Amino acid sequence: MIIGVLKEDPPGEQRVAVTPDTVTELQKLGYEVVVEPGAGAGAGFPDDRYEAAGAAVGSATAADIVLGVNPPSPERLDALRPGTTLIALLNPRLDPEFVEELAKRPITALSLDAVPRISRAQSFDVLSSMANIAGYRAVIEAAHEFGRFFTGQVTAAGKVPPAKVLVAGAGVAGLAAIGAAGSLGAIVRATDPRPEVADQVRSLGGDYLAVADARPDDAPDTGYAKEMSDDYNVRAAALYADQCRDVDIIVTTALIPGRPAPKLITAEMVATMRPGSVIVDMAAANGGNVEGTVPGERVVTANGVVILGYTDLAGRLPAQASQLYGTNLLNLMKLMTPQRDGALVLDFDDVVQRSMTVVREGELTWPPPPVAVSAAPVAAPPVEHEAEAEAPSRAANPALRRLAAAAAAAGLFGLVALSPAALQVHLTVFALAIVIGYYVIGNVHHALHTPLMSVTNAISGIIVVGALVQISAGNAAITVLSLAAILLASINVFGGFAVTRRMLAMFVRS
Repeated sequence: MIIGVLKEDPPGEQRVAVTPDTVTELQKLGYEVVVEPGAGAGAGFPDDRYEAAGAAVGSATAADIVLGVNPPSPERLDALRPGTTLIALLNPRLDPEFVEELAKRPITALSLDAVPRISRAQSFDVLSSMANIAGYRAVIEAAHEFGRFFTGQVTAAGKVPPAKVLVAGAGVAGLAAIGAAGSLGAIVRATDPRPEVADQVRSLGGDYLAVADARPDDAPDTGYAKEMSDDYNVRAAALYADQCRDVDIIVTTALIPGRPAPKLITAEMVATMRPGSVIVDMAAANGGNVEGTVPGERVVTANGVVILGYTDLAGRLPAQASQLYGTNLLNLMKLMTPQRDGALVLDFDDVVQRSMTVVREGELTWPPPPVAVSAAPVAAPPVEHEAEAEAPSRAANPALRRLAAAAAAAGLFGLVALSPAALQVHLTVFALAIVIGYYVIGNVHHALHTPLMSVTNAISGIIVVGALVQISAGNAAITVLSLAAILLASINVFGGFAVTRRMLAMFVRS
């Protein structure tokens, strides 16, 4: 089958769906690749680089599979052959008219912005890749407009205070913005309705701001963005109003899939900011988080605050964005080419492929069935009669466990009492070690079990000492067993310390 790579239609779009590097990988899957003339020029990939990678330069609309970044124009859709598979960012949630256009043609269309947010789909999650780039670029744009240092300095000419940055939303884009602003030396604060992101914010050097008196049910119960309650919005507005008077730069990233962006910053809040302050509204394409945002435009308010509503932040780093986009697309093609024979297979039993499919051979398949995520919703409180019925069983389980533990301990100590005198000391130490180990390990957090057990494996290398003592016993069988014990225990020792070192290195900041 032939893959065609489109030259993007929107003015100013410099990204391309396939790079010369991914051309080589697509060919390994058995595909031929045709790239439209000039498709990668804006990202720094001239036609001769594609040709050197093995691709042909020509029309992409005649291919079996057509790859792009943005939705093709109706004229491009008309040029597609029947049975063609189109893969791009089609935005079916917010553009139902384009979905209707797709359904009028005998083609199959998959939307990369409909990838379900589950662990297995992370390798082709284009939205996360682009959000990461956009968050970084948002801070760069803000720094350009701000016109002052981000980091604080003390010079012979005077003291320069550090910039104060507020990031609204600590998703992929928000975390990228926090990291970029922190690396430039700013004082960074971030807020998010999900309390579990506080550690992520702090790990990047930011301060997490929680909404006052937030209840546990305020946080999204699936781990993803949702529309918040009126009560939460009132308390969040008080937080934003207070921060607007203090910070120099605000980056907003709040988006709800399939809905207009929530308004977080009102015109009254903007009016309280100092002249020269900057707001980057990353949700501008969906209506904006800031009152006064104009999509794609730079706006200066009456009090001198700059509001940036750029909708092409990821595209402002076209080479990097194209490389990540192309890699995500390549991973999807690997999933859909199970035999590596250049034949695309659309498997509707795969929840990822089913969720992405907008049209299948001219048949409308949007919207897809809901996808269960790994985060479980908060359980509803049980009704009264169920609680009463389950109370005896809940009380019985700990009692049974205690009884079993007591019986095991009694049996162990009985074994000590009946054993020969030479073994009693050793068995006593063994029994006490079991009891102490049970309570020590039982009180260690689950996240630390792997490094803890790897150290325990290393300590168990005491077997080496016993084997060294026995190896010179003069008995061939004992010598062989001692050698085997030394070898295996040594692997345990060095392996345990190696795993521990690797685990601990994950918590060390470079």
